[in-house]
Amino acid sequence: MSGHSKWAQIKRQKGANDAKRGQIFTKFGREIMVAARQGGPDPESNFRLRLAIQRAREQNMPMENIDRAIKRATGGAEASTLEETTYEGYGPSGVAVYVEALTDNRNRTVADVRNVFTRGGGSLGEAGCVAWLFDALGIITVEPGGADQDELALTAIDAGADDVKVEDGYIEIYAQPQDLEAVRKTMEGSGVKVTAAELSMVPKTMVPLEEKESLQTLRLMDKLEELDDVQRVYTNADIPDEVLKKYEG
Repeated sequence: MSGHSKWAQIKRQKGANDAKRGQIFTKFGREIMVAARQGGPDPESNFRLRLAIQRAREQNMPMENIDRAIKRATGGAEASTLEETTYEGYGPSGVAVYVEALTDNRNRTVADVRNVFTRGGGSLGEAGCVAWLFDALGIITVEPGGADQDELALTAIDAGADDVKVEDGYIEIYAQPQDLEAVRKTMEGSGVKVTAAELSMVPKTMVPLEEKESLQTLRLMDKLEELDDVQRVYTNADIPDEVLKKYEG
């Protein structure tokens, strides 16, 4: 589990930049539409939809936008044209890059993704070339407040969590995707604040990079995330904190 905590930290620090993009609400809307199309419009019975709505609300997406996306999914043809697809490749210094997309035109999307990889000093690979380097996991972030952190960790493990990382001011809980909802409910029932719960592709191990390669990798990830069809980008690059701060600035 050595790469999990570091990758979650990178995602949080990058999140401030990612949220500034103008198309962020459009991406959330598309994710909500697909989730509602597949599992129905009720977030209480549709776990994926509930997670999508939660992520959208965390980035201050208005409820009217969310409701509109659900109605479009259940009453129109737009969501049915969107397909889920993934792309795998290599970034600078050969780090693994895993891309999740929603598209209504696979040919357009693969061309756009390949172009970004090439321009960013990487290369698009074949399906399966890097997926084995990641685990599909649920991640729950908890603010313990005044609660005993060791007790919270035991509560999470008893609820089905695979691993718990106690960090400065928060706790990260890792669970299998099918156990995510049960663990989340247990933690909420224990009285602590659950700040995030999501499904993620988490690297099994991290590849340490120097500053130059780190900055190249961050730029590649941002360019991929700027593509309209791309929903999420994951990497196993271990980027130093000081480089992340410099990049944010």
